[in-house]
Amino acid sequence: MSTKYIFVTGGVTSSLGKGILISSLAKLLQARGYSVTIQKLDPYINVDPGTLNPYEHGECYVTDDGAETDLDLGHYERFLNAPTSQANNVTTGRIYQSVINKERRGDYLGKTVQIIPHITDEIKRRIKLLGRKGNFDFVLTEIGGTVGDMESLPYIEAIRQLKWELGKSAIVIHLTLVPFLNASGELKTKPTQHSVKALLENGVQPDILVLRTEHDLNESIRKKVALFCNVDSNSVVQSIDVPTIYEVPIKMKEEKLDVTVLKKFGIKPGEEPKMEAWNSFLSRIKNPKKEVCIGLVGKYVELPDAYKSISEAFIHAGAVNECKVKLKLIHSEEVNADNVSGFFEGLDGVLIAPGFGHRGIKGKVEATRFARENKVPFLGICLGMQIAVIEFARNVLQMTGADSTEMNELTKFPVIDLMEEQKGITNMGGTMRLGAFACKVKKGSKLFDAYQNEVIYERHRHRYEFNDKYLDDFKNNGLEPVGINPETGLVESVELKGHPWFVGVQYHPEYSSTVINPSPIFVAFIKACINNKK
Repeated sequence: MSTKYIFVTGGVTSSLGKGILISSLAKLLQARGYSVTIQKLDPYINVDPGTLNPYEHGECYVTDDGAETDLDLGHYERFLNAPTSQANNVTTGRIYQSVINKERRGDYLGKTVQIIPHITDEIKRRIKLLGRKGNFDFVLTEIGGTVGDMESLPYIEAIRQLKWELGKSAIVIHLTLVPFLNASGELKTKPTQHSVKALLENGVQPDILVLRTEHDLNESIRKKVALFCNVDSNSVVQSIDVPTIYEVPIKMKEEKLDVTVLKKFGIKPGEEPKMEAWNSFLSRIKNPKKEVCIGLVGKYVELPDAYKSISEAFIHAGAVNECKVKLKLIHSEEVNADNVSGFFEGLDGVLIAPGFGHRGIKGKVEATRFARENKVPFLGICLGMQIAVIEFARNVLQMTGADSTEMNELTKFPVIDLMEEQKGITNMGGTMRLGAFACKVKKGSKLFDAYQNEVIYERHRHRYEFNDKYLDDFKNNGLEPVGINPETGLVESVELKGHPWFVGVQYHPEYSSTVINPSPIFVAFIKACINNKK
């Protein structure tokens, strides 16, 4: 069949969960045997979120091909168990950059370059290109922001044009909010009506409405919304709040969202979607046999989205171990030598989070020292691995003032140093070591026990690396490199001898963790935490 295009817009308020909705619908279509992919169109003018502070945009997610993207792409991959790429995240900055480059080359033959048709044509090209490249049955496209935002207007206009051009091969799903007013005890549909009105003013009639709500919608509310918003009453779908995002596909299945979508395209729904593995995962989440508490030490803990992939990886790996993982978020700026033991009370393991810059480094070093000396299961990710190296150098190798040149360029012992290919680079965006790289794993190591493979591929996002000049000092004293990049010799993982479970990885294992294929290192870490609790 020819590729079908589904567009998801949002109204009333931001953070309604368009990413989870679109991932859930894609999961249901995939479970019916269709090939699907999801794309995010982001209205901000940054070329990508790589230079954005986590306070601005949450986590920066990295794909196999090295694209720094929106965190929603993490949801797409976790739900579909399929990799995304640079093509799955398009920003206004990237669109304008492309159009301006074409203008500079003279591609427009001297014409005045305008939003319509040049910007909208480039948006449409990116959307359709994804369908043609991957030969997908369905391309689902999430439009970032909220209808009515000035930044989103070119995308809404592009959708209007595509609906006209593609005819019955394109539909629009609009996600809105039906708030509950405690004072009157009523659900209010007026915000949804205004949201759809704003969409209609831009020439786009939604085909399906998904109403986010805290309370069940009765039939009269659905009919009222359908009447005022020009849709069939069976095209008004409820999305009620659930304890975990992984229940949303099941709720959407109950609401027959996938059936409604297929009917809109004139496709017979056929057999029910195959969700056995998904339901098994949900059952293990809901009925854990044990529980562990893990401390996550970072400098953005007041902003959970900054560590979104890590918290989701814990859920996936916890399900494998039939274990509920409670995360205790510890602000690294608050930890010091005097109070560190207090933070570790009740913890079964500790994870030192990735990050950049010197803020909160002292607290991370103290937490790492405590975990090393007191045999607490430890996992360090990216900067977390580098912290393990710095702490070991200072307190075991007696290299006073040992540091990363990121924190102290004049350190006498630069045990972590700028990568050779990074020297001389001044641009910030997209210039780090990005994407999936090979890692040769040492047999007999805890890393090998976790992956059961001599060569693994994991994703990276860093500028600094373990300094090989000090390799023998570390090996001879028990902090051993157990993962090496076969091409560059870069140390990808270190492990502490004589410790129950102490592993640092330069890569980001959380990025590749999915519901169906949880991260092996997270699975092994939780197992170590369970053993520690015993």
